[in-house]
Amino acid sequence: MRDAYRFLRDLPPPQQVGALFIGVFGLLVLVSVTAFLLSLRTPRDGQDEAWHESLADFRKLLSTSWLMVVLFWVGWISGDTGATVLFALIAFFALREFITLTPTRRGDHRSLVLAFFVVLPVQFWLAATRRFDLFTVFIPVYVFFALPLASALAGDTQRFLERNAKLQWGILVCVYGMSHVPALLLLEFRDSEGKGAFLVFFLVFVVQTCMVVQHLLARRLARPASVPEVSRSFNWVSWALGMAVGSLLGGVLSFITPFRPGQAVAMAFIACAAGSLGHLVMKAIKRDRGVPAWGHRASVTGANGLLDRVDALCFGAPLFFHSVRWYLGV
Repeated sequence: MRDAYRFLRDLPPPQQVGALFIGVFGLLVLVSVTAFLLSLRTPRDGQDEAWHESLADFRKLLSTSWLMVVLFWVGWISGDTGATVLFALIAFFALREFITLTPTRRGDHRSLVLAFFVVLPVQFWLAATRRFDLFTVFIPVYVFFALPLASALAGDTQRFLERNAKLQWGILVCVYGMSHVPALLLLEFRDSEGKGAFLVFFLVFVVQTCMVVQHLLARRLARPASVPEVSRSFNWVSWALGMAVGSLLGGVLSFITPFRPGQAVAMAFIACAAGSLGHLVMKAIKRDRGVPAWGHRASVTGANGLLDRVDALCFGAPLFFHSVRWYLGV
């Protein structure tokens, strides 16, 4: 086992990418085929109906895993610039989806123009040019002062605080959070050249594994929901077990990171905690807006459910990015 670990760690980055490609896509294909075959079972009673409903939920989560992994490979193939543009487009559509389900007024038009056509491109430009000090504070400091000012200059004070808080929250999650994914790609390490892309894969894979395990165990254990007003499937036992699996997987994947196994477990724990609990926060926002999923009103708003699939990444990426920078001093 130790010899296999050293062998994988010593491989050059292109060969490590090839090994990951075969392993991850092979696993996803196997799980997808199994889920499809299980879906062909004919329901016999009420309990079987519930099982099929659980399987349908799992297949949705599996489709999210496919999306996350495909995004990683497309970003890696596209290079630094292509990956930055790709994730900027994802942030654009995620923010659009958030805004379409959040009521706005005519007085918000200036702020919305700033958000979509100034704040978003500037934030991703700062990531692309590795100006990480300004990148870190641009939105939470400068933008959060500028947007309410633009709204105030429009002269509309009705529900002023609520409207601006919603826009700021959308920018924080969709733009600020997502911008940390290409920023991870662009991190430079003294003794681990080319590891930035692997950190993105590491983040995506451990967080999605944690989410899948948590979902499966929540159904299997059939324990009462810990916060039923927010999520009927979330309970602390399945969450803790999902965290454990995701963190241990991080230790297994340490060979593609600049970390030793113990360090990788700690970093995976941070990423899984931020991603899974961030997903819970977004569920609370959805309940507040009266929708079961961000794409539920697609025929009305044009939303397509993208935010449902990337919300854990939006929360996990910033905490993981800054933890890596702090620990490694990059």
